[in-house]
Amino acid sequence: MIRAFRLILILTSVLMLSSCGYNSLQMKEEQVFKAWADVESTLQRRADLIPNLVSTVKGYASHERETLEAVINARAKATAVQLNPSDLSSATAMQQLSAAQGGLSSALAKLMVVVERYPELKANQNFLDLQNQLEGTENRINVARQRYNAAVESFNGSIRKFPQNLTNNFLLNLERKEYYKADESAQAVPQVDFN
Repeated sequence: MIRAFRLILILTSVLMLSSCGYNSLQMKEEQVFKAWADVESTLQRRADLIPNLVSTVKGYASHERETLEAVINARAKATAVQLNPSDLSSATAMQQLSAAQGGLSSALAKLMVVVERYPELKANQNFLDLQNQLEGTENRINVARQRYNAAVESFNGSIRKFPQNLTNNFLLNLERKEYYKADESAQAVPQVDFN
């Protein structure tokens, strides 16, 4: 009788622990960290391309120093903001990163306006290659952000869902992760000016 009771107790414990979500919650958090690393990797790729782009434009538009310096400064600010996996739960840290990256995007847009003034630069193969790489990188950044937000959605939902919420509250104490949001300036409608 006692053996049967122990066996039933052990089987019940195994079944309960297998559905508590202890391992799955940690795996989902790791997916968030991996998705964030992908975002950082694509942001770094953009930062690495910018000096080459600026050097190419400098050769043709040396008197556009103010715009080129703005791009260099924006790149420095964007690469100075670093987030650790522990910062992914901080809305303030995520906003700082978003603002820095938004400033870089704005500076690059101004650089492209300068490029429009130099037809021989637009036809230069090196510039065209860099521009294509930068455009591809911007697309990669967007995809990486979307994947990060999908991983955050899955993780945040898991730590709120029963019975994983009990596992999280009593054993893991994992914090909700912040979504990557667009900078407030991204909500403004772009102005097209052909003058």
